[in-house]
Amino acid sequence: MSELTLTEPEVLIGHTDVICSTRIERIVTGRNAALKQIEQLIQQLDAISRLTSEIGGGAAQDWAMKVGYRYDSWMTENADKALPAITRNIDRSIWRDLMLKSGMMALMDAQARDQWHKNLEEGDLPAIDEANILSTFEQLHLNKMDVFERGIINVFKGLSWDYKTNRPCSFGKKIIVSNLVTHNHWGFSLNWGWRRDQLADLERMLFLLDGKPIPDNRGDVTTRLMDHIRANPSKDAYEDDFFSIRYFQKETAHITFKRYDLTEKMNDIVAKHSLGMLEAK
Repeated sequence: MSELTLTEPEVLIGHTDVICSTRIERIVTGRNAALKQIEQLIQQLDAISRLTSEIGGGAAQDWAMKVGYRYDSWMTENADKALPAITRNIDRSIWRDLMLKSGMMALMDAQARDQWHKNLEEGDLPAIDEANILSTFEQLHLNKMDVFERGIINVFKGLSWDYKTNRPCSFGKKIIVSNLVTHNHWGFSLNWGWRRDQLADLERMLFLLDGKPIPDNRGDVTTRLMDHIRANPSKDAYEDDFFSIRYFQKETAHITFKRYDLTEKMNDIVAKHSLGMLEAK
């Protein structure tokens, strides 16, 4: 077994400093001050609205909105109704920003990221205060290796065992996936969907295992592969530092790993999470 080393992202570890030296106190104080000023602004706007209504000039919903956007702003609603919605929107954005700067998003696979975003949109958000920020990111810090390893396991479980090259106990030198590309009389094109996410997840894991910064998603392997296919629709191969990918008209793709040392590290993780299965065989 190789020794697994993972370059840790910047994650909250102290009681005053958050990601990128941003101070918790500044976040909490700024958020509370902004909400207080927003409340005062809504009340002031409501008073002005009553005045203009009394003189026949209409309410704020009439003169403050663009044509076709009537009642489209929380600022023209009653404070009791508007403030909870505005608070949730601000808190959601703060949590999203903290999560991105923490480095935790880089450790998550596509499924975990989708669940996080769904929780932000639909779940009950903890209020932005020092205790909640500390407890949330300290727990994430403790669980970051589990999150990372789960990403690798989910990629591994997503492989089809219909292909002999795909080994049910470890990543081999090459894996075969289906539905990564399509082919027609114009040539090849890259599919959207979970298979594409899986390839991006795989590249991200390899970058982390190699201790290198993860590229922006606008420059990940799926974007580069798509650009390559668009520029060369009749070609059937792509290559970069981590992968050699050959794709076929039957819409399968053979992905060969070029860094065997990193493949071995992934297999250490697969073995760690599959001991029971391996012993039973």
